[in-house]
Amino acid sequence: MRKPVIAGNWKMHKTIGESVDFALRLNKELAERSADTDVIIAPPFIALRPVAEAISSSVIHLAAQNLHDKTEGAFTGEVSARMLADAGCEYVIVGHSERRILFGEKDDFICRKLRAALSAGLRPIFCIGETSEERDAGKTLAVLGRQLKGGLNNFTAHDMGRVVIAYEPVWAIGTGKTATPEAAQEAHRFVRTAMERAFGKDISSVLPIIYGGSVNPGNIGDLMAEPDIDGALVGGASLDIESFTGIIRF
Repeated sequence: MRKPVIAGNWKMHKTIGESVDFALRLNKELAERSADTDVIIAPPFIALRPVAEAISSSVIHLAAQNLHDKTEGAFTGEVSARMLADAGCEYVIVGHSERRILFGEKDDFICRKLRAALSAGLRPIFCIGETSEERDAGKTLAVLGRQLKGGLNNFTAHDMGRVVIAYEPVWAIGTGKTATPEAAQEAHRFVRTAMERAFGKDISSVLPIIYGGSVNPGNIGDLMAEPDIDGALVGGASLDIESFTGIIRF
């Protein structure tokens, strides 16, 4: 039985004070909830350490939104996996479509970042997904296959034991459009089958594969009813305490 994963990606929102306040309020909301779901929040870099301290005795896990593939060096403005672990992170988001599209990140670079995360003891949330043009051209599964192959190049079954995969169709991120549960399930089933072929059924059967793209309290239940959807990577709806807790309590 795979444990559900609900992760909130705050992107470039919330000051340090706002981040800590939200984390404390979320902790209070979840105080009496059993740990039947892995709840993760990804605040901006500057708020990571204060939020880590705010949730240190809670069931909430901390994630970073990005990292560099190098351990250290002359990379102005970048943050390494070792720094994130030192700040209290357990997870890190890698390969988000905004990083791919806005900052030109390619599969080989994403692969190196995934490896850097694992080497520092972080669990990467590895994002894949197609654009609207690729979807309309019937290339969804081909794109997912390419991204999986490139991002997980030379990975082992042991490596995959700490990876979370997030299917986020680019056309659904921040648009209000959501893949139907059936379409999302088709993509998730494809990913799980590909992972079974590459790493074996023992890995694919326990691998968390989560959905992202305009997830909200109104659609999370139908998405979670699908057999291969194990949770959600939530954007805008994770910025509001009521909507995010509504998703967590699907």
